[in-house]
Amino acid sequence: MPKTMAVTHADLAPSRRRTDLGSKLGVLLIVLNILCGLFCFILCLIAEATRSEITWIDRNEGRYECVYSGSGKMPLLCAASAFVGLAIAMMIEHTFMMIAVSKLPPSALVTLDPDFGSSWTLTCQAGFFFVTTWICFAVGEILLLIGMSVESGHLKNWLRPRPSCLVIREGLFSAAGVFTLASVFLAAGLYLTALRAQRTSQEHENVRQQILEAAALYESPPRSPGRQRIAAIAREDPVFREDHSNDQASFEFPLNYTKDPILV
Repeated sequence: MPKTMAVTHADLAPSRRRTDLGSKLGVLLIVLNILCGLFCFILCLIAEATRSEITWIDRNEGRYECVYSGSGKMPLLCAASAFVGLAIAMMIEHTFMMIAVSKLPPSALVTLDPDFGSSWTLTCQAGFFFVTTWICFAVGEILLLIGMSVESGHLKNWLRPRPSCLVIREGLFSAAGVFTLASVFLAAGLYLTALRAQRTSQEHENVRQQILEAAALYESPPRSPGRQRIAAIAREDPVFREDHSNDQASFEFPLNYTKDPILV
């Protein structure tokens, strides 16, 4: 005998696309983005710990020359890796979010409209996360770029005494790491806000659909003349009652019944 399988509601529901905000791909990108931000933060701390410092040497007649403590290859490599890694992570995540939002139905975009009642809070949150994310990202990248330009200036002949030496201030790479970490967490907040707006719009759409279905269910359609005639004939039918006392069955007819009863 052939096996039969039950069809559930989950089988009939439309499958979630990979480009949806709540898909596994979106969650995976957010997790990878946060991990990439943590890795870039660690790289910035390493660059801060290995940044180049200077030592002043007293020459004759009060003349001083400076010498670098290192070639700057390690902080330059760490800063460059953090710079490129953060840029790639942010671009991939925001590209995915733009594609997901562009494929949403028009009813879902109403939730992000400021004129749509309770969506003002979500709109403010989305705007705040979007602006602060890109500000932190830009500041972090600029700080890393400054550190890279300074550290790349003495890759060769760094042991040679010089009349002037250019070094970055203490804490620049650490500040870049803080802005890097803040940018990825703010990007995650923007993703969650967009996901919440999508779910809110879906709830509003479900409520509207239920209202329409309930209105269509309780709406009474007009009766046709054929149905009224059938109802009138049904009211004229005789009623069959059983007399349990005499164990006999009898028929009762309405008062307006004109035909003669048939005796059995």
